[in-house]
Amino acid sequence: MAAKPMSKTKIVAHLADKVGVPKRAVAQFFDELFKLAVRECKGAAGKFVIPGIGRAVKAHRKARLGRNPQTGETIKIPAKTVVRLRPAGSFKKAVLGK
Repeated sequence: MAAKPMSKTKIVAHLADKVGVPKRAVAQFFDELFKLAVRECKGAAGKFVIPGIGRAVKAHRKARLGRNPQTGETIKIPAKTVVRLRPAGSFKKAVLGK
C-alpha cells in the first residue's frame, strides 16, 4: 500500500511547529504564495520560480492529431495553453540521490 502525501493541514502544522509561528500565519503565507504564482504566470513573463524547489511555466501546446482509443478514429486535438511544473536541479538531486 502506497503512503499518502501530506495534506495541507499537516504541512501547515509541521511548518508552524518548526518555525515557531502560528498556523494561521503559515496558512496565510501559502495563500499569498498561490496568489503571487497565479499573477506571475498570467503575466508577461509566464513563469514563477520558487527557489530551491522549482518553477511553474505557462507553455503552449501545438495542435496535433490523436486517436480515439475506443474507435481507433483519428481526431484533431486543438492547440492549448498549459501550466508545467519543473523541479529545480537541486530538488531532483536531493530526492533522487544523484
